[in-house]
Formats: sequence, structure tokens, C-alpha cells
Amino acid sequence: MTEVKGWHVFSAFALAFGVIISVNLTLAYNAVRTFPGLEVKNSYVASQSFDVDRNAQLALGWKVAAHLEGDELVLAIVQDGQAINPEIEDAIFGRATMVKADQIPEFTFDGTVYRAPVVADAGNWNLRLRMRADDGTLFQQRVIVRAGL
Repeated sequence: MTEVKGWHVFSAFALAFGVIISVNLTLAYNAVRTFPGLEVKNSYVASQSFDVDRNAQLALGWKVAAHLEGDELVLAIVQDGQAINPEIEDAIFGRATMVKADQIPEFTFDGTVYRAPVVADAGNWNLRLRMRADDGTLFQQRVIVRAGL
């Protein structure tokens, strides 16, 4: 049996900590590389009007739902049980964790729902919407869309 010397112990510790540090650096790099970005430039400023904006949006009484039918994204917006077609200012369909799969759907209203062709593999997707009511009220919502589940 060989004798355990100091350099054996040092090598074992160096190897163990080297693995830990390299894994942490790899995970940190991938977290930063896939970060989709900021939601708002200044969260304090955005928070000052949050309650007023939310109450105005809730007062609209809109119910928003989205789902996939094959390669088509279907968006339904209902107010008082009736389908409505507000102005869609911004719509982004993508993953929650990365922006490389983001798509800007080109919606068309068929009298009941909005439809747009998209490319979506299996999993959870987000539809981030900014719409404007006839009275100028801004409506913002993130709708979770499940594909192939």
C-alpha cells in the first residue's frame, strides 16, 4: 500500500475544486448568454403607476386566451362575452428563457379570434401582448401557450 503524501491530498482538493469552479463558470456563462433582457428600464419609475395602470386594465374586463392549432397561434380576446378586436401594438411569441426563438406574429382577425402562423416545438411558450383599447387604455399581459403537450 502506498503512503498518502501531501501532494496527493493537494491534487485531490485541486481536482475537486477545479470541477466545481468550472461547472459554476459554465452555468453562469449560459445564464448570462440566454438572459432575455430587462422588462423595464427603471423598476422604481414603473412601480409608481403600477396600481393605476392595473386598475384601468382590469376595468376593461377583457379575458385573453391563446392556444396553438397546428402551426397557427389562435388568440381570443373577449369582453362581456363578445369577441373584440383591439389594436395590437406589440406581440412577441417566444420562450421564457431565451430570445433566439422569439417571433413576431402577424395576426389577422377573422371576426372571432386572431390567427397567426408560428413555428413552435413542444413545450411552454409565452405570448407577450401590448394592446390598446378604444379609450386609449393600455392592456399588457403575458399568456402562457403550451405546445405539443
